[in-house]
Amino acid sequence: MGRAENKAERLLQIVQLLLAHPEGLQQAEIARRIDVNRSTVTRYLPALGKFSVYEMDDGRLAVNRDMYETKVALTLHEALAIHLAARLLATRVDKHNRYAASALRKLGSALEPLAPFISQHLIASADVMDDAGQRYDPVYMDVLKTLTQAWSMGRVVHLWHQHTDGKIYEYDFAPYFIEPYAIGQTSHVIGLREPPGKVRVFKIERIRRIEITKRSYTIPETFDPRELLSDAWGIWFTDNDPVKVILHFHSNVAQRVQETLWHRSQEIDVQPDGSLIWQAIIAEPQEMLPWIRGWGGDVTVLAPESLQQALVGETRRMAMNYGWEVHRPQEGASESVGDDPDRFFNDFFGG
Repeated sequence: MGRAENKAERLLQIVQLLLAHPEGLQQAEIARRIDVNRSTVTRYLPALGKFSVYEMDDGRLAVNRDMYETKVALTLHEALAIHLAARLLATRVDKHNRYAASALRKLGSALEPLAPFISQHLIASADVMDDAGQRYDPVYMDVLKTLTQAWSMGRVVHLWHQHTDGKIYEYDFAPYFIEPYAIGQTSHVIGLREPPGKVRVFKIERIRRIEITKRSYTIPETFDPRELLSDAWGIWFTDNDPVKVILHFHSNVAQRVQETLWHRSQEIDVQPDGSLIWQAIIAEPQEMLPWIRGWGGDVTVLAPESLQQALVGETRRMAMNYGWEVHRPQEGASESVGDDPDRFFNDFFGG
């Protein structure tokens, strides 16, 4: 092996070693692990800078994870999948995100020789994210950036979360997973919250301040976001048993309902009159309210009764907003349930 090849291999070894140790390593420790003299590591420092390796105040070397670039190879069809995801991101997120825009531009430039039309649209999607009309929220971006760093390094964060009543509470939090929420164009982070020492969810837009601590954590092997959210309509999950939701859809919308798999557990029974009965097992049916309301008078809630009562209450309140009087509201109907998920699960969602 030539000297150039030998050096390239050692540089790669050092970078991979530092990526595995986000806290950084002393040069002597690096030399011991790759079996070279300490002077060799020192001599490699200029070349390591190209891989975003820097020297910390105490002499340890570490990788600047904000600047380190990974390399990804995509086929044409994989590139199209990225394009579709990018379009969803561009159209369903209302906040300016320079990192997302930069990633799309890089991807668009890389795909230009292979798929110029896809490349152009990826770059156009990046321009949408950079548009002045996007809401600029520096606190949100700082929180998201810090959560990403903590998640990648396995570090606990200390954060300040604003509850729906306006009060701010402090928690230690170990991020396990970050999940987008298309319904509200928001993002949520799932992880271990202290207190109460249980897995909980934070709406990232409500985190007002965040700091990375020196405490490390390990995500339990039993944690699986796919299983955790398997019964969720979107982001809500509970310790209670899931509930069977049964809806009756009018024939006017039956085809539209059947065209989409709304939930993994859904079952559809088409009726002789062209209407259909839709049912699914849902962790928390209240999360479905915005979707059910969107079907207007073409849907009727058959079960559970609590969801039916909630819709009756909302229908009564909506009628009153337009000057109608409902003389015989169903007994026990709620006046309103609102649109805010934290209203129902304040403790669960960081309250």
